[in-house]
Amino acid sequence: MAINMSEVILQLMHDRSMPEELILRTIEETLLAAYKRHYGSVENAIVRFNDEREVSIHVKKKIVDGEEDGVDPLWEIDIVEARELNPDAEVGDEILIEIDPQKEFDRLSVQIGKQTARQSLREIQKDSLYSEYRDKVGELIIGYYQRERNGTIYVNLGRMEGILPRKYQSPRESYHANDRIKALITEVNKTPSGCQVVLSRTHTDFVRGLFEQEVPEIYDKTVEIHKIVREPGYRTKLAVYSNREEVDPVGACVGPKGGRIQTVIKELEGEKIDILKYDPDPRRFIKNALSPAEVRDVVLLDESKHQVLAVVNDSQLSLAIGKQGLNVRLANRLVDWNIDVKTDAQFAEMDIATESRRAVSALFGETDNYGEISRISELPGVDQAVVSALLENGTDFIQDFLELSEEDMKKLPNINAKQLDTLRKLIDEYVVLVEEDEDESVPDDNKESGGVGTAGFGADENAVESAVFGGTENEEVEEYECPECGAKITLDMTSCPNCGIGLSFEFEDE
Repeated sequence: MAINMSEVILQLMHDRSMPEELILRTIEETLLAAYKRHYGSVENAIVRFNDEREVSIHVKKKIVDGEEDGVDPLWEIDIVEARELNPDAEVGDEILIEIDPQKEFDRLSVQIGKQTARQSLREIQKDSLYSEYRDKVGELIIGYYQRERNGTIYVNLGRMEGILPRKYQSPRESYHANDRIKALITEVNKTPSGCQVVLSRTHTDFVRGLFEQEVPEIYDKTVEIHKIVREPGYRTKLAVYSNREEVDPVGACVGPKGGRIQTVIKELEGEKIDILKYDPDPRRFIKNALSPAEVRDVVLLDESKHQVLAVVNDSQLSLAIGKQGLNVRLANRLVDWNIDVKTDAQFAEMDIATESRRAVSALFGETDNYGEISRISELPGVDQAVVSALLENGTDFIQDFLELSEEDMKKLPNINAKQLDTLRKLIDEYVVLVEEDEDESVPDDNKESGGVGTAGFGADENAVESAVFGGTENEEVEEYECPECGAKITLDMTSCPNCGIGLSFEFEDE
């Protein structure tokens, strides 16, 4: 007897989103399980479906002559019974006999079939959900607060339940029954009871997903996110860049009147967000990363350890460091450099060598030659009004300006004391002053000054004359030790061959 399964199949397809093929296979396994419980074997059992989704179960039996050989009721059928079903049946043929499950199967066989059906449906649903949500890892999903246990929030996702562990919850947030929760899918795991979806609201990709939803330019890749660093519940820094020159990446993320970023901030329960422009030049990127503080200069301290110094005005120091160091800590992670923030006064006390400033310029791809500046007009950032006033007074070169006395400087027209002080600071910052040796008998190559980054030490006058003017081949060349690294050096050297420090020699009359 065929049983119409159309309604059952349609209901399963609708309620559990199961494909028809899997439902038909489940029905087949259910009937075969009941048949096996009743008859002990399913080797000769066949389940068939017609076009109207009617299912029937048949058993294949061999036709025998029961009067001569006897009949095995599980595998064989007597020729007399076979001809009642098919008049053309002959001994030795095989015949399919339809079974009516409602009459043939006992109560226990039916129960076994039901259990098999439930188990198969659960496994199919588990595999189906796992396959579906596994492809959604990294996407945002919306659910509703269901309950909490040991700090873990259970979220109703519709067809299944997700969990939001305590470590993935923002410290700013609290939830109540039926509250809406938007979160990022981070993991999908199979469990004995089904499929487990792990959610997060602290992951940086959660912020990325929010901006992709709110900013069309990010969604279509016109604006791209270089990197995101975050202290959940407190502050997030976002470095962005544009693939089109006419599109401002920061402005696109902020939106008209700040509407886009305000929507993201609201979703993050008021967490602060700094959007800054990514720059391939590390020096400018470091300045941007310390926003909202304004950085005056960036100085390299140790390239191998990725240590730099950010110089700011006194009023910007607390803003650059941030509350409990949060701002500079996030900036470190964003640019992958260890940033130390100092004021102008603190930086001056450190007495960073001009060579170090040149090193940072070389590292960051700059080719400035501040040490070779001779004219006042060549100073970076110099006030042009001051340059013009000095030229009218006949002062063009930096050396001429430094030779002016205080009285002469006060008499300069159209220049006030503040402008003079600013000019002196620029000269101190960008110009290396070299003091010439008064002893004209020593060649210029050996009179390098005691400027920044040089070392000085005494020698007797006779040895100097031998080294500079040349001695006989038998004269022994005197050697000294470098005060920096202890390497052997001679009087004809202008720099240490080991550590590279500049050398100068001072002489005293006996």
